[in-house]
Amino acid sequence: MTKGRATAIGFSAVLMWSLLALFTIGSAPVPPLLLNALCFGIGGAIGLVWTARQGFGVLRGVSWKVYAFGTLALFGYHFLYFTAFRLSPTAETGLIAYLWPLFIVLLSGLLPGEHLRAPHVIGALVAFAGAALIVLGRADEGGGSALGLMLAFLCALTWAGYSVLSRRLGAVPTESVTVFCLATAVLSGVAHLMLEPTVWPTGALGWAAVLALGIGPVGAAFFTWDVGMKKGDIQLLGVASYAAPLLSTLALVAAGIAKPTWTIALAAVLIAGGAALAARASAKG
Repeated sequence: MTKGRATAIGFSAVLMWSLLALFTIGSAPVPPLLLNALCFGIGGAIGLVWTARQGFGVLRGVSWKVYAFGTLALFGYHFLYFTAFRLSPTAETGLIAYLWPLFIVLLSGLLPGEHLRAPHVIGALVAFAGAALIVLGRADEGGGSALGLMLAFLCALTWAGYSVLSRRLGAVPTESVTVFCLATAVLSGVAHLMLEPTVWPTGALGWAAVLALGIGPVGAAFFTWDVGMKKGDIQLLGVASYAAPLLSTLALVAAGIAKPTWTIALAAVLIAGGAALAARASAKG
């Protein structure tokens, strides 16, 4: 597989994540951890079908440490993310949580064979400014807590660390993500029983939203992201990930949930410009 193709496959995860907010809204009033358990269960089932084509023997050669790493990363990220927003349901929390693409770009410079150039960093910062416009433009009323903001920061570090370290696990088959998803579903289910009331999706639309989440943003996206992180252009993917909040907002606009504004247009220019800077630096490399 070429680096360009792997990068494109990885970016498909960003496209799927752009529908996360829309489908999450449609899945209300399901509580977060139960939603996590349902979606990762669906994603894990999809992974079983994918793995069956290759043969389940490919999973036996993977170390338990890798399974523990992937499971804790997926569960930890979502647990921190949901908890942060419960404690501090503000736009600032979302902005801090969306530091992970910038952290991916910066941390990638520590990987063997990777070259971090100034345009990568500049592009990431420009794209981050665009994402900031989007997130802050959705500012909610009400105060947040310092603990919530701190958890959002840890959330960003968790996903960036998982993404970058996945590069070091290049020999580990992507099929291992199946185990990550199924184990995360189990942990989320246990946490749900301990911390939340059980509220199921409402009607066919609610169940359809949960199914869509499990198939895409909280399912197949983790498999395609794994391919991108292991075999694609990690710096370019990091910067391009800032397209997610923009595309998410556009999806909400298309669904009539949000209104189009000049802020969205300016954010689009900044995010596209930042990605173009990173792409140019990668091309020169």
